[in-house]
Amino acid sequence: MKWSHAIKDFEHYLRIERGLSENSIISYILDIERLLKFLNDQNITTTPLSIEKDIVQQFIFETAKLVNPRSQSRIISGLKSFFNYLVFENYRETNPMELIESPKIGRKLPDTLSVEEIDLIISHIDLSTPEGERNRAIIETLYGCGLRVSELITLKISSLFFNEGYISVTGKGDKQRFVPIGDVTKKYISIYRTEIRNHMDVKKGHEDTLFLNRRGKGLTRAMIFTIIKRLVEKSEIQKKISPHTFRHSFATHLLENGADLRAIQLMLGHESITTTEIYMHLDRSHLREVMNSFHPRKG
Repeated sequence: MKWSHAIKDFEHYLRIERGLSENSIISYILDIERLLKFLNDQNITTTPLSIEKDIVQQFIFETAKLVNPRSQSRIISGLKSFFNYLVFENYRETNPMELIESPKIGRKLPDTLSVEEIDLIISHIDLSTPEGERNRAIIETLYGCGLRVSELITLKISSLFFNEGYISVTGKGDKQRFVPIGDVTKKYISIYRTEIRNHMDVKKGHEDTLFLNRRGKGLTRAMIFTIIKRLVEKSEIQKKISPHTFRHSFATHLLENGADLRAIQLMLGHESITTTEIYMHLDRSHLREVMNSFHPRKG
């Protein structure tokens, strides 16, 4: 079996059977292509069915010199999945990555924003421009509904169920979920639609896309990052802030105000509750307050 055939079959498996997002699939394929580049650079001739443990160990050793432990761990995980797939399909008997351990890495929790900091960022939006009203609606949606960037830019007008108090979101692996939407978020989306979007020359194919650029087409992920980066610079907040920071803040603020972890998991669209738990970096003072409020031996 050639590498190209194995990669194509693996890509099909990730997309159809596992239902992964395009971004996740691309990451897996890049891991395999990194291994292929190493083999070519070292003039090593082998196939996905014959490659041995010592070769992949050499690859991991050389890779460790070029990337940080987190990236190295991701590459090892990706290759393990690839060879596990070949074993599962009976192409190989063993996984050459089986005994290779990932480097130990600490969980780096992202920064979170306070409500005051979110309001400060929004206050620096120039609402005298059409883009300003749109950007305010974007940030209110990121924070108010806890969306990923990919979910925000693909959000449809037909997915807004304001009367019922929900929006329909397409998450990772094209999985649909309903997320509650608050009155503040509904208010600013409605202002954007009524005052800005309804007067735009919307290009064909984008009629149902909620957030558009000035040319009437959908926004890109990069544009959302740029919008937030510029607002943060104006706000002079000394934190590393990205669109995902608003999603993280959404989850953290819900938990701090007493929301159930399972409910937060459903709203965020996490398959595992473990994934949700890494967002919950409550400070000790809050934990103490919870204990003092709810434990029968508090007094």
